[in-house]
Amino acid sequence: MASGLLALLDDVALIAKMAAASVDDVAAASARATTKAAGVVIDDTAVTPRYVAGFTPERELPLVWQIARGSLRNKLLLLMPAFLLLAAFLPALLTPLLMLGGAYLCFEAAEKLLEKLGLVSPHAAQEAGDTPKGDHEQRMVAGAIRTDLILSAEILAIALGELGRYSFFMKAAALGVVSVAVTAGVYGFVALLVKMDDIGVRLAATGTGVGRATGSALVTAMPRVLNFLSGLGVAAMAWVGGGIIVHGLEKAGPLAALPHAIHAAAHGLGAAVPGLQGPIAWTVSAILSGLFGLLLGSALAGLVMLWHRKSHKAAAH
Repeated sequence: MASGLLALLDDVALIAKMAAASVDDVAAASARATTKAAGVVIDDTAVTPRYVAGFTPERELPLVWQIARGSLRNKLLLLMPAFLLLAAFLPALLTPLLMLGGAYLCFEAAEKLLEKLGLVSPHAAQEAGDTPKGDHEQRMVAGAIRTDLILSAEILAIALGELGRYSFFMKAAALGVVSVAVTAGVYGFVALLVKMDDIGVRLAATGTGVGRATGSALVTAMPRVLNFLSGLGVAAMAWVGGGIIVHGLEKAGPLAALPHAIHAAAHGLGAAVPGLQGPIAWTVSAILSGLFGLLLGSALAGLVMLWHRKSHKAAAH
């Protein structure tokens, strides 16, 4: 009886060790995958604050929470299962689907830029049916979640590419950890960012001399910071969207000339500055991909506006 109990305890200890090893593997795989996708995570962080700009302070955190909840739902219930199944059974579809998402990001970036330049009505997308009808809050939340869907898809696609040697269940566990960690990190930072002006007001009103000075500086700086992040978010959408499409075209026959030209220009300019080849090549590649994204997005925005005008004319008749 005692020997049987000892054998059972040995088995339990062995299972515990295996479970601990699996947890370590998942943690290591998740960390590696998240690091690889860090660039898109930063873009996601830059894009989001513009969706809560202009709302009253008491509505900012509830809106961030709604967007975060929608983002996590996108990752865990839609993107992660879809990517795992596609990677297992139809891996050839992953790139075309990502390119479609990239085209949407390019369209969003171009539309926002055209709005800033006064060339497109801020409500054109809503009128053309690109955003759902309803109150302003729900439109902004829906737009943020929709944009986050594309960025999250890119994050998980990059992460999945780093998990090729792992089993299906290990991939699923690692992607789940990445999804939760990225969502918590991005929207936790966004929540802090949008409340910094309120923190500044509190410090300016109740703090010591240093606290009051810090609070006043925060109140003065935050509108500029948020405006900068809004512009950075547009640039990030163009860069990520354009980069997704450029990468997808690398094996597209004659169309591969575009990514090859971008890579050649990036490496050529990088090689001209010894010691800074990597950063310069990356920067040039990002700029060229972003410009391509804006051109493509502008063409798509023009098509949407043309379709919208034709629809209105048809409805008028």
